[in-house]
Amino acid sequence: MAIDERDLKADPAVVRIWVEGWALTRQVTAPVFANGGYRIEVGLPDQKRRHVFAAYSDHVRQHAETISEPFVFLKVCAPPGIVRTNLPQPWRLESPGFMMLLSGPMPGGPACLPDGYVFDHQQHVGVTIVNVLDGSGEIAATGRIGFPGELAVYDRICTHDNHRRKGLGRALMKQLETLSHDQGVRRAALVATPDGRALYETLGWQLHSLYTTAVIPAVVSGGNRRYCASSVIVSSYSLESVSHSSSARASDDFA
Repeated sequence: MAIDERDLKADPAVVRIWVEGWALTRQVTAPVFANGGYRIEVGLPDQKRRHVFAAYSDHVRQHAETISEPFVFLKVCAPPGIVRTNLPQPWRLESPGFMMLLSGPMPGGPACLPDGYVFDHQQHVGVTIVNVLDGSGEIAATGRIGFPGELAVYDRICTHDNHRRKGLGRALMKQLETLSHDQGVRRAALVATPDGRALYETLGWQLHSLYTTAVIPAVVSGGNRRYCASSVIVSSYSLESVSHSSSARASDDFA
């Protein structure tokens, strides 16, 4: 009998490595474990800080009750229903996420791009960015990978809308896998969007746990509320290699 995905429990060791890898790929300060979760100071206007929890506990609710400013995210490896019912106003949930693991090689041969596209690698401390460039040198797809420990962490996998359905995402994932194998790392973790999950499952990734994001929405002029939609945020992270606007489709935990 299949396990209900709402019953999946994240391994705290996996969450720890993933959080460390996320900080590496974003080039922000290392996470600090305190009060039941990992605190990461992101330092961006649209994401000041994030708190990541390997499971729902009273620590999540206590954080929510003490935080009153927008753009501070709670990331919880738990079903959205459990998180939603334990959050006070004005916290709101974002689109669902999925923590996924890769325990063996992805199917298929080496990374192969369609004609007119090439890979471009950028090496930085602790992270490698792989861009797929089109014939004019513009970035058509991008992703990055970090190596915080026994798991590789894939992050910021994104394909621009006008280059979708050409196999770029699959080729990009295979290229990141090659980098991982070159480092002697055969297992990997990421957090996917619903679109990303569909792709990754065809590549042998398996769901590890549900991953729920909560944030206090900001109030903008005119009294309208704005919610931080992780797939369309335009940010200026260090090591930024592509402007991720609504014309780019993110397939992992972008925010």
